[in-house]
Amino acid sequence: MKPEDIYTWNMANNIIPELTELFKDFCFSFYFLLSDTYLGDSHKNINETKIGMTESDKEKHFEWCWNKTIDNFKKENITFKFKKTDYDYFKSFFFEVFYNQEDLEFRNALKDFLADLFDLKRPSSKSDLEMFTDVYKTMERSLQL
Repeated sequence: MKPEDIYTWNMANNIIPELTELFKDFCFSFYFLLSDTYLGDSHKNINETKIGMTESDKEKHFEWCWNKTIDNFKKENITFKFKKTDYDYFKSFFFEVFYNQEDLEFRNALKDFLADLFDLKRPSSKSDLEMFTDVYKTMERSLQL
């Protein structure tokens, strides 16, 4: 899409750059906590432990990281309260692209994906903007002002 079309899209959807940065910070904080504390899988990965995590372990890990991230932001007087459907949206996404992803290169590309997703200055397709807007609106309705 052309830069002016992206600008119009963002204006029509009430995208606020400062909130975009906040939501990017939240997603990166969550991702780094998730990645740094993940014990790994037992499948073909020499950089992770050989201790396999059950689905239940992964769910507990996700929930712990999620709650810890929310608590960390709360310490800065930034409060998020996610509806179950919004929590499930993030959980489903991270299970698909992180926990259940056997391709380490793909999993490690998640950081770049998040950076691109929240970069308001980069060229974007309509589907990129729709995905960004979905994440933005989910975060926006969860932010307690």
